[in-house]
Amino acid sequence: MSRAETVPGILIEELEGDILTPISIYQRISGEKKFLLESSLKHERSGRYSFIGADPVFELKGNGGKSILIKGGEETELEEPALEMVKKLLPEIPMHAPFPLAGGAVGYVGYDSIRQYEDIGSIPKDELGVPDVHLMFFEIMAVYDHAEQKVYLIGTSLTPDTTEESLRHRIAGRRKEIEEGSAGPSDSGIKISRYSASETKESFVEKVKKAKEYIIQGDIFQVVLSQRMQADIEGDPFSFYRRLRIQNPSPYMYFLNFGEYAVAGASPESLIKADSDKVTTNPIAGTRPRGKDEEEDERLSADLLNDEKELAEHRMLLDLGRNDLGRVCEFGSVKIEKYMQAEKFRHVIHLVSEVSGKLKPDYSPADSLAACLPAGTVSGAPKIRAMEIINELEEYKRGVYSGAIGYFSAGGSMDFALAIRTMLIKGNKAYIQAGAGIVHDSVPEKEYEETIHKLRAFLEDQDDFIN
Repeated sequence: MSRAETVPGILIEELEGDILTPISIYQRISGEKKFLLESSLKHERSGRYSFIGADPVFELKGNGGKSILIKGGEETELEEPALEMVKKLLPEIPMHAPFPLAGGAVGYVGYDSIRQYEDIGSIPKDELGVPDVHLMFFEIMAVYDHAEQKVYLIGTSLTPDTTEESLRHRIAGRRKEIEEGSAGPSDSGIKISRYSASETKESFVEKVKKAKEYIIQGDIFQVVLSQRMQADIEGDPFSFYRRLRIQNPSPYMYFLNFGEYAVAGASPESLIKADSDKVTTNPIAGTRPRGKDEEEDERLSADLLNDEKELAEHRMLLDLGRNDLGRVCEFGSVKIEKYMQAEKFRHVIHLVSEVSGKLKPDYSPADSLAACLPAGTVSGAPKIRAMEIINELEEYKRGVYSGAIGYFSAGGSMDFALAIRTMLIKGNKAYIQAGAGIVHDSVPEKEYEETIHKLRAFLEDQDDFIN
């Protein structure tokens, strides 16, 4: 059973959703290039909707200050940065959809996209070979409403070539796949070898020492140094995501299949979101492990809220967030909505704040994303100098890691997570990466161990997983 709704700007078809899940919908719809965006219902900042799509009408890739538009199998080189092209390719469509994402662009904006706007030094070696920006544009999507246990198929025209008739035809095809298709195997399996580091412990420790020299000299207050690990992988990458979403339920969970590679992650942190002209960012800094019970959780939360070192770092990153929004928001509109609240995640307790502002008339959500990249929690402070030091000390381009993963909606909204706790799968290799915030009092060996601890927590693997 299904019924159609008339909403200005888009087509909406409702399906019975009581026997469906976002996972089964993803498995049933056909297409090589697909996505699934979810939010854990176990987290206090959970999201109501999951979004699923396949077969983008076109793609946008960005490297440096140029971009490539891929449509109908043809590539067109463009002389403008990818985020500038988003504003041209995805004009706001007047609509009154009940969903924040109703057709639009889904993908990532990587850490190295900052080179479009800031000169942070020569480009390091590129070990991964993926674009700095990769966005897929979808006209047909499925929306799973967790609150109402309903599924909606939505169609939005993103090009002049798309007619209402073609949208209805494609929605009917998707409906048939979802209602009659197979959900696929319960778990097609995946094998991952032990991880090997891109550098030795001694090398990482030396880089921390060098970073501390810059801090002592007064160049920076903090810098986040990261290391990458890789493993051999066999099987369906989606199987890894299915395990990840259970092991690490998070506010942002995503699986993006770009065809030639895939990205899977469970991020706790919103980088930036926009609803009309209001933009919001949520700095997260300050951590304690979860306790054995609620009483211990409360004690650890209180300890975190009284740790002056953690509070000082959080205040610094909160100020960075305010400054970033101040570049694109109206004077006097930037304000702190939530200040240093202890929030519980699966494995840890974090200090979380929220800053919002009203966009200036000539600025778009894409401009606000560019202003906030990269987050201070993965770069440092002052941000530009910290990135210059990262560029000097880290051997490889970061790629997707520490960038942003999310969507631009045709309705004008935007939501991007910070790309941490994220795996890139390309060919028969899986890559993961984590960083540690280096400050004046940092102990180099402990900072190395922090990166290992973060990777183990992400993988739910407490054994020695490093070759």
